Amino acid sequence: MASEVHDSGGATGYIVHHLTDLKIGEGFWTFNLDTLFFAGLLGFIFVYIFKKAADSATSDVPGQLQNFVEMIVEFVDTQVKDSFHGRNELIAPLALTIFCWVFLMNTMDLLPVDLLPAIASLFGIQYLRVVPSTDLNETFAMSISVFLLIIFYSIKVKGVFHFAKELVFHPFDHWLLIPFNLLLNAVEYLAKPVSLGLRLFGNMYAGELIFILIALLPWWVQPALSFPWAVFHILIITLQAFIFMVLTVVYLSLAHEDH
Repeated sequence: MASEVHDSGGATGYIVHHLTDLKIGEGFWTFNLDTLFFAGLLGFIFVYIFKKAADSATSDVPGQLQNFVEMIVEFVDTQVKDSFHGRNELIAPLALTIFCWVFLMNTMDLLPVDLLPAIASLFGIQYLRVVPSTDLNETFAMSISVFLLIIFYSIKVKGVFHFAKELVFHPFDHWLLIPFNLLLNAVEYLAKPVSLGLRLFGNMYAGELIFILIALLPWWVQPALSFPWAVFHILIITLQAFIFMVLTVVYLSLAHEDH
């Protein structure tokens, strides 16, 4: 498939082809079907694996799946205890879901770039992107969800009055500086979802692009470059999932604190 696209459209055509989503709709109501499909599938796989581990959990000698799941749960729980200083039973499950889900979506980047698109072409599907976290719509959807949780818990914990008071009288407690305080707080709150979404998207998009560029090289050069980059990319995949999880926990911890 790489050679066919390369011959028909050159290197630029090959890159554009792999960076084009399978879409439906127009304008604002455009849906990237490949992102929705793979994100939903990976979310289902996460739920299935952890449910299976919970159903088969035993106090006797645990199996490999139980050990693996307990290791992840303990790791995430430690991070939550270190970063979250309030009391909320939702935070730990949310952090676990974010870490595992983002990690699974990122891991799709390790598949050969032409594998799933070639299989999809057999069914008449021309475009297919298999890494949901390289879609800005997906990363911003997750970051906006976190932002809504921040606003929700800020109001729930502090109350509408105290939350509004914090916006207008923090960091400078003087009525003449209310416009300046509002501007600073607006920038601070909006920077959280923007940084969350762009950081994950930027790193994964760059990784995907490098894999595509390697696939354009002669076949006898690809193994010498793809394998080292894949090994290094495993670190990026894990790190980005970890950063997204930790920042979410930190932002929600700040929402539970009263200045």
